[in-house]
Amino acid sequence: MTSPYIERKYVKLSEQAKIVLNKARKKRTEQGHPWIFGSEIDRLEGQAEPGGLVEVVNHQGKYLATGYWNPKSQITVRIVSYEPIPVMGQSFLAERLKRCKEHRERFVADRDCRLVYGEADFLPGLIVDRFGDVLVVQILTLGMEVVKAALIDALVEVFQPAGIYERSDVSVRGLEGLEERKGVLYGQCEPIVIIEENGLKLEVDIVDGQKTGYFFDQRENRASIAPLMQGWGARSGIRLSAHPEHEEAGLVPVNANGKAVTFPYWDGATVLECFAHTGSFTLHACQYGAKKVTCLDVSQHAIDTAKRNVERNGFSERVEFVVADAFQYLREQVKGLEERKSRAAGGGDTSKKLASAGRTWDVVILDPPAFAKTRNAVQGACRGYKDINLQGLKLVNEGGYLVTASCSYHMRPDLFLETIQEAANDAGKLLRLVEWRAAGKDHPQLLGVNEGHYLKFAIFEVRSKTQTH
Repeated sequence: MTSPYIERKYVKLSEQAKIVLNKARKKRTEQGHPWIFGSEIDRLEGQAEPGGLVEVVNHQGKYLATGYWNPKSQITVRIVSYEPIPVMGQSFLAERLKRCKEHRERFVADRDCRLVYGEADFLPGLIVDRFGDVLVVQILTLGMEVVKAALIDALVEVFQPAGIYERSDVSVRGLEGLEERKGVLYGQCEPIVIIEENGLKLEVDIVDGQKTGYFFDQRENRASIAPLMQGWGARSGIRLSAHPEHEEAGLVPVNANGKAVTFPYWDGATVLECFAHTGSFTLHACQYGAKKVTCLDVSQHAIDTAKRNVERNGFSERVEFVVADAFQYLREQVKGLEERKSRAAGGGDTSKKLASAGRTWDVVILDPPAFAKTRNAVQGACRGYKDINLQGLKLVNEGGYLVTASCSYHMRPDLFLETIQEAANDAGKLLRLVEWRAAGKDHPQLLGVNEGHYLKFAIFEVRSKTQTH
């Protein structure tokens, strides 16, 4: 099947075109790294069109790999094969897509997932997400752009979607000399698609949502919060006990006053999700038994979507929504908490009305957008991550949990942990690392390619160095 939406343009380059690498370069290509920078190249031998395939050889002329070439890009060659291939056409692309499909069918329970993850799936410059019966593609490089027609045909062949929508509206295309684009490439594409993740129903805006519309990379991480959501009833004085009014039920939850508790989520955690976007962690918290969840995002549009998702899954009675800047909101809560503690200790101005802020939660979830998009932004990002985690830690109930993440590639794992440690020291907290995770199985990582190791996700138990209660 061919796509009527794409001008058919297959690029077959001269088989003689060769990129000869410098003798003094690091042997990254031999070690499997898929990028070749302009500084690693000695010369081009033969004729090659930008975006087309070239053979890569070392300074002795030994064949190393085949990749597509773009002299305008700092990443001048991206490797697609370690065997010679004449053209990156439909059959080649379909074979690669079948491998992607097999990997997801083996490791991902949900049908809705990331189907293609660029270099890690040996299709550099290509992202494909499946939402319902629609594929959303993001084409980031010239080499993928020039074979778009063959790519669409291969996607239809392998996945049989009802529609394919392009979300190549990202600035990184400018580095490849490409314009930003979005729109229908094939079939019919409704702007709002309902997907399923870990048994939950969520809506995805494929036209105006962030990136391709949804962040699949946290799927397993969202599921990992399940053990944190129950086991909190005893803190409120609730115990399972026999009750004269409920003898037929056996053991029932009973509060400190001896009254039976009828609220079904009496044992659940109180949860704060910051940077909620469309409420994915909120939904999982409710699914796993949370008692009350505060869902916060600075975007009214995101919160409106989160509300619909919460209602769609039947969780409305347990969720409150806040539209606010997360940094400001957390600081306000900390300020209110400190004011209350000061008054309890006999300090502070008692003539002033107490601030309404000062809440704490059993579990605080921080999943901010990338603070460091370039290497030069790392120092500022460290300040941002420290601040957000410092305030969040102060609002976790004793023995509760901080769930924190970073999707900034330039924020290396050791630096992220060091930053959280500094925040814990300033907050007077002791942290115990319970879980350390990365992106999910539909975002595989090539060993030795650090650029793919962007997502850091951690769960910490939080305790005070000096307990006052």
